[in-house]
Amino acid sequence: MATLIRSKLSNKLSNAATAVTNKSQAKVSGMFARMGFQAATDDEALGFAACDDLDYDHRQGMQMDILSSDEIGGEGSGDGGALEGDSHYQRDGTGPPHSASKDGGPTNELSEVRPKITAWEAGWNVTNAIQGMFVLGLPYAILHGGYLGLFLIIFAAVVCCYTGKILIACLYEEDEDGQLVRVRDSYVDIANACCAPRFPSLGGHVVNVAQIIELVMTCILYVVVSGNLMYNSFPNMPISQKSWAIIATAALLPCAFLKNLKAVSKFSLLCTMAHFVINILVIAYCLSRARDWAWDKVKFYIDVKKFPISIGIIVFSYTSQIFLPSLEGNMQKPSEFHCMMNWTHIAACILKGLFALVAYLTWADETKEVITDNLPPTIRAVVNIFLVAKALLSYPLPFFAAVEVLEKTFFQDGGRAYFPDCYGGDGRLKSWGLTLRCSLVVFTLLMAIYVPHFALLMGLTGSLTGAGLCFLLPSLFHLKLLWRKLLWHQVFFDVAIFVIGGICSISGFIHSMEGLIEAFRYNIEE
Repeated sequence: MATLIRSKLSNKLSNAATAVTNKSQAKVSGMFARMGFQAATDDEALGFAACDDLDYDHRQGMQMDILSSDEIGGEGSGDGGALEGDSHYQRDGTGPPHSASKDGGPTNELSEVRPKITAWEAGWNVTNAIQGMFVLGLPYAILHGGYLGLFLIIFAAVVCCYTGKILIACLYEEDEDGQLVRVRDSYVDIANACCAPRFPSLGGHVVNVAQIIELVMTCILYVVVSGNLMYNSFPNMPISQKSWAIIATAALLPCAFLKNLKAVSKFSLLCTMAHFVINILVIAYCLSRARDWAWDKVKFYIDVKKFPISIGIIVFSYTSQIFLPSLEGNMQKPSEFHCMMNWTHIAACILKGLFALVAYLTWADETKEVITDNLPPTIRAVVNIFLVAKALLSYPLPFFAAVEVLEKTFFQDGGRAYFPDCYGGDGRLKSWGLTLRCSLVVFTLLMAIYVPHFALLMGLTGSLTGAGLCFLLPSLFHLKLLWRKLLWHQVFFDVAIFVIGGICSISGFIHSMEGLIEAFRYNIEE
């Protein structure tokens, strides 16, 4: 009897200690989630089922969901009951199913607590997406566009803000009572709804392809900018830009063995802060040379051959539409989404315009593709080393996202998979899965070696996927899904954006491809 009492007492003390520990972990984890930091269990599964979640993790890299595992069906009193407050993190798409099925039927509900973000936190995430290191190419756009380039920075901000709002509008439909109800969750859902019923999955495939292209091109740009910055930081060393790109890629090979982003996500906040410091240093140096600014060099002219490339550069710097549905769904007050989009894009427009203009006024016709290459050697070396570190630490995010899309599409799509699964029963990566990842790293290296032109690659990406995802598809989807409820001026705006976006996309793509082909031939001949 005494043994039984001691056993029960020991069990109760153990359960109480475990409950206290779990509550403390849940509180600490929740605090870090609200601050924007990422936490995860050792066995987290990064499914990336939705295309938006992929880009959400690529551009934001930090936002997670807290899934609270409470008891179902009342309070339990036994030892096998769920512990109150026991929580863990998972990415969107890997947690419990929604409370309602697709056909509207009831399902078993799991008590779920999601950490909602405020409008300020959502604005910080959007700012991270549209204020990345690729703004370093904006002064080069002013070089070939003059005041028209500045106008395009403003115009792109207005259009991207508008298309972001109408994209979110496509997630909602009115119910019988006239209330707006969120019936779609992602960019892919919107695309598939527009192509239904004849081609119910065509739109999703188009968005998937556009996203893979953008992710891979982003990886290539990181390798190109790393080689470029290192070469210009140490011009006296007997190492070419191609060799620096190879060295940078060698440092990136461990990315092929990544199973999750816990290791690299810790650096995302540090990278963002470092980037803002670098921008401040560049602007401070430019202001120190304000007496020598060449105002007469800024004219109302365009370089017909190179300005379309500048359009792609500017558009690419504003791309954020792909993750907006996930962001809006995680806001505490979705009604504040429009206000958040307004002030983030106004701030981005002002900062980008000032940065591009001040930098161009400082160096005028000598402005280079990456503006830090214009800095004096001593300052340039320090700033460029920080930028290279930021680029190398940023590379795993789009790389891992692209790998997840490819693996899910070709290796893990159930009975529709084209190839065997990349992972064995024990969760280890198989040889062909490792080959796929290494091949993607090598492909980014080859592109960076044979086309080492930051502006051309950025312009091509912006013209191809940036204009498509930010201009063409949102306006087309808005017209297709909500045309009966649109006012005449809304229809006019959508049609105008679609036409202008199409013209800019085609012209930028053609000129970028011409430049890339010419550069590729030149490097082959060498």
